[in-house]
Amino acid sequence: MIFAPSALPYLQPWPRPLLRHLLSEFWPNGCAASWRRLSTKGHAPQSVIGQDWAQVLGQSYPRDDFTNVTPKILEKVGRNLHNQSHHPLWLIKERIKAHFYSSYIGRSGNPLFSVHDNLSPVVTTEQNFDSLLIPPGHPSRKRGDNYYLNRTTMLRAHTSAHQTDLVRSGLDAFLLAGDVYRRDEIDASHYPVFHQMEGVRLFSNRQLFSRVQNGGELSLFELGGRRSPEKQETHTLEAVKLVEFDLKRTLTQLVSYLFGADLEIRWVDCYFPFTHPSFEMEVRFQGDWMEVLGCGVMEQELLNSAGAGDKLGWAFGLGLERLAMVLYSIPDIRLFWSQDERFLKQFRVQDIHQPVCFQTLSKYPPLHNDISFWLPNGKESEAGRESFTENDFYELVRSIGGDLVEKVSLVDNFTHPK
Repeated sequence: MIFAPSALPYLQPWPRPLLRHLLSEFWPNGCAASWRRLSTKGHAPQSVIGQDWAQVLGQSYPRDDFTNVTPKILEKVGRNLHNQSHHPLWLIKERIKAHFYSSYIGRSGNPLFSVHDNLSPVVTTEQNFDSLLIPPGHPSRKRGDNYYLNRTTMLRAHTSAHQTDLVRSGLDAFLLAGDVYRRDEIDASHYPVFHQMEGVRLFSNRQLFSRVQNGGELSLFELGGRRSPEKQETHTLEAVKLVEFDLKRTLTQLVSYLFGADLEIRWVDCYFPFTHPSFEMEVRFQGDWMEVLGCGVMEQELLNSAGAGDKLGWAFGLGLERLAMVLYSIPDIRLFWSQDERFLKQFRVQDIHQPVCFQTLSKYPPLHNDISFWLPNGKESEAGRESFTENDFYELVRSIGGDLVEKVSLVDNFTHPK
């Protein structure tokens, strides 16, 4: 396989013994069978990883054959950029909070939606997958796509990992923000740590139908119903249509608030394991359609397991980096992690609603490298480790070059006929 990373000029070539050692660490089943080529252009407790354990935010977790979190990733845990005052991600989060606080008021006069933005990113696999009805064999569980501390504990891949716990605590309307972790490719729009914000709202029978004529005769649920593209088997069509209308109206108002009035919006049907029906919202921005969030009517099984089986609800999730990159004209996702004062001072504004247009910082000229190597033969070892994935190599590059590496791309691969 040939990967070519492009890096800044002072990223020196690796000594061959070091490269050989690192390759053996990442791919211990090192018999050669295929060849690939890559090309590249273009304040919390310390988290550390030891031989037998990983310590994250002051807690220790035993390592096992599933452990694949790296020191470079653990350095990001606890940074909480979304809570760093006047960071661009903080600005976006605060703008969304301000909109919900001002637009949705409860009976007591307080904001209807509570906000949770400081929950630990360390979760169980049950929280991250099972609680969201993601089946055991689902591709999203793959070790190659997630950061595992061990077989039962991981860095959350989405903020939805906390959804069931918050519903179980009795909350009917909440916003949730945090850092999430996924093994991913290396380029200007992908980073293994990014930030999400999501919202959930639940309705009782009375709440949903209170403004409907003869609403007392209507119900959230029906017996003997059938699942269709429009609804789940336990829901009445009337209830689903009202929840869907409320969801789309809420999100339309949100993005209009963020992007400005007269925004062109369209809804695309899609699939998520934890909602049905499910939608993606796209907005027309600077002449192109851009997907900004996913949403849907929550699966009733999820609510039943969280002790809210008498209610029906909606949920949405969006990426804070995606919004900030568009609204503030930030060209590279790695800039969010910069501690360069020239970057940070551009977002110290008096008013969170004040427009900001990022001014590009000077860059070093690029340096292009081609790297070729043999891979294991693809068979799993007795320990059950997965065979090589491209994300394995991306992690190796990050462990050496960090954010100096601007992009890694696969340009060629070859399998020996024998």
